[in-house]
Amino acid sequence: MDILSVDEPVISVRVSQYPEDNRPEFLLVGRSNVGKSSFINSLIERKNFARASSKPGKTQTLNFYLVNKSFYLVDVPGYGYAAVNKDKQKKFGLMIEEYLKTRQNLKKVFMLIDYRHKPTEDDVLMYDFLKYYNLDITIVATKYDKITKNNRAKQDKLINDTLGLDEENHFIPFSIITKKGREEVLEIINSYL
Repeated sequence: MDILSVDEPVISVRVSQYPEDNRPEFLLVGRSNVGKSSFINSLIERKNFARASSKPGKTQTLNFYLVNKSFYLVDVPGYGYAAVNKDKQKKFGLMIEEYLKTRQNLKKVFMLIDYRHKPTEDDVLMYDFLKYYNLDITIVATKYDKITKNNRAKQDKLINDTLGLDEENHFIPFSIITKKGREEVLEIINSYL
């Protein structure tokens, strides 16, 4: 898939602000600091389009990026960041839950985890939460290039065992440096268009 155009995001905090054009949507969830902005920039081949921040917890709205005038990448606030107070975390959670419950054109959820680490308790909770809603989920393990080849089999097992993944629900190793996983993610998106 060639990325020909990306529009500035439609920014929403409630249903009434969501785009109304019924294009397919692909939700991106993950812990704060997992690299969602870098993931978006890598997919759309734009530098700093989705602004990565050195300070985790910067995304505080639902951001709908219209790609090729045919689908949306939907970025939501990251979870698990302690510096965001409990009230705000709860508000983020409700905002995401409202989206999941009401959005008919949501086709797929890409859940990003950090390949370098065991999935956190928050990652497991989010995965179980998404499964509860019977959503189509693909796990994307970012920062794949940061682990040596010798340690990857051990890391693969750790991720699969922690999240309870099977052959059907495997994860995609992803690297913004080597572009590993980019085509695979775009092929999945393309299969829904």
